[in-house]
Amino acid sequence: MVEFHGYELPIWYSSIQEEHLATRNSAGIFDVSHMGLFRFRGEGVRAWLSSVSTQEYMKFQPGRCGYTHFLDHEGNIIDDMIFAVSSESEVLGVPNSTMVKTVMDWLSSNLPADGSIVIEDLSEQTSIIALQGPKSGKILEDVLGEENDMQRFCCQEILENDMGLSGWIQGTGYTGEKGVEIFLSNEDAPTLWDVLISHSDVTPVGLGARDTLRLEKGYLLSGQDFLWPGIAEGRDGFPVGFLARTTSQTTVPFGLDLDHEFIGRDALVRSMKSESILWGLECLERGSSPRPGHRVMDGPGESSGIIGYVTSGGPSPSKGMTGIALAYLRNCKDGDEVWIQSSNRRRVRSEVKRPPFV
Repeated sequence: MVEFHGYELPIWYSSIQEEHLATRNSAGIFDVSHMGLFRFRGEGVRAWLSSVSTQEYMKFQPGRCGYTHFLDHEGNIIDDMIFAVSSESEVLGVPNSTMVKTVMDWLSSNLPADGSIVIEDLSEQTSIIALQGPKSGKILEDVLGEENDMQRFCCQEILENDMGLSGWIQGTGYTGEKGVEIFLSNEDAPTLWDVLISHSDVTPVGLGARDTLRLEKGYLLSGQDFLWPGIAEGRDGFPVGFLARTTSQTTVPFGLDLDHEFIGRDALVRSMKSESILWGLECLERGSSPRPGHRVMDGPGESSGIIGYVTSGGPSPSKGMTGIALAYLRNCKDGDEVWIQSSNRRRVRSEVKRPPFV
């Protein structure tokens, strides 16, 4: 167990590798109640959200979810968020746990002056349970009924079920597998957890496997793969400002729509000419696993130069514990060979590639 911003969270229950593979092959259950939950309400709420984020909310109908970034006026990512359009005048959003107050303050400062849009922070009163994996649909049908099995990026209020539970459910998650995230009152969450965890095909999963699962899919981690300079200039192991990034530099294709105006858009467009963008790296030989802050070199010799830094890295359980990483690299292309400085004495030959790794 570790302390994490006021929560006690498990790194693992059995082992990171076992929990990771169970999620890929069967189903894993995650307590992610440390994540936030916002409710945005008001006439024109989708148009307003479009004006403050990289996604065009007007293209999402009620019952659909999406992914977006919030940028400052210089184009730097403040945070990313999964959102769900619950009605024409209401949107739910899940900010990262460490950024709830920061995002709330930023969005509140950009609300319309006429009071037409309201933001409610439901984080403290809401628990979130994620069920992820190829067998999650059948398990969900067994527990909450067929009507509550969500397709990818669809959402709805939890419909009547034998357990008498109410709340919100959406076909989203952080593993790349089929699955759902279930939003319940704090009082009801233990009831659902106990039933799910007793299912023969369900394995409880901690923070360790949550990280390896998202890394294999190339999903960003707020504060690690990008860091808003409004709260910190940088992190140890990186040049100052290295993690201040725009959406285009992260190369995430599904959270950006340039066909509308939003805060930071002009700066983001200018950053598209940046030589440094996010790539995946897969180790081609044995050695210490890549870790955040490791330098990436353009050659194995002493005369080689630094072309970037690893932001996320570790062994991939799905690939036999081969080392994989995310790194911002200059002037690279798919298939290039580079070297990760995994220790003072060792460089690991690696291949540049576009995630996902599995």
